[in-house]
Amino acid sequence: MEHTEKELGITIAIFERFETQTLPDLLWIKGKVDKGELLSDGDMEFLEQISQNATDVKPLVDNQPSWQLLYAQVVNLYEEIIAKALENQQAADSAKE
Repeated sequence: MEHTEKELGITIAIFERFETQTLPDLLWIKGKVDKGELLSDGDMEFLEQISQNATDVKPLVDNQPSWQLLYAQVVNLYEEIIAKALENQQAADSAKE
């Protein structure tokens, strides 16, 4: 399936924004959950947007081998954050009981 130049441009813009803005924010959130902190509503909204962006660009990434490693690393980082956040929430809930 051929992708238009517009689609390619959008994907490049998403990756550039990811590198300069999103990745630092993801790493900051990962630092929070690694310290045992809970996610805020804003953190959750941000992570939901990351998930949607990943879904949106997946078809384009599939045709760009040079982006596949970065994409896989982002998905892995997202999954690590979600898993640790869930663990933290469960610990907080247990402490309340």
